[in-house]
Amino acid sequence: MTAYERLTDAPPISRRTAIMQAGLAAAALAGLSGCTNYGASQTPSSAPSGAAGPLSAKTAEIPVGGGKIFADAQAVITQPTAGQFKAFTSICTHAQCQVNDVTDTINCNCHGSKFSISDGSVVNPPATAALAAKTVTVDGETLTIS
Repeated sequence: MTAYERLTDAPPISRRTAIMQAGLAAAALAGLSGCTNYGASQTPSSAPSGAAGPLSAKTAEIPVGGGKIFADAQAVITQPTAGQFKAFTSICTHAQCQVNDVTDTINCNCHGSKFSISDGSVVNPPATAALAAKTVTVDGETLTIS
């Protein structure tokens, strides 16, 4: 048998085929990595299944024109204007990631969705549905979310 004889019946793979298959594999990996939640504070698989009981916070904890995330309770409390408190679920409606930042919007770093601090509506996609509102009760300096 010479060095060029093959022991199988399969035709040889050309260099072009090998390069094309490697390129397709690389493209598939790149596509899958786009679905990865790099830098996300919490992924859907590790998100708690539900909040346990009402949440209490102090009004002083919530900045005017911003808000604060309470990840364990799956809630975000905002104060769009002085003395006006709003609360929403902190689970993004796009891929169910935990939102991780509140500036003048409620931000999800999984895919870049942003929500209004006033009504939870979508300000920046890919999310298409608003964050669900929660009930806020103000009693002096204490906020209770249910």
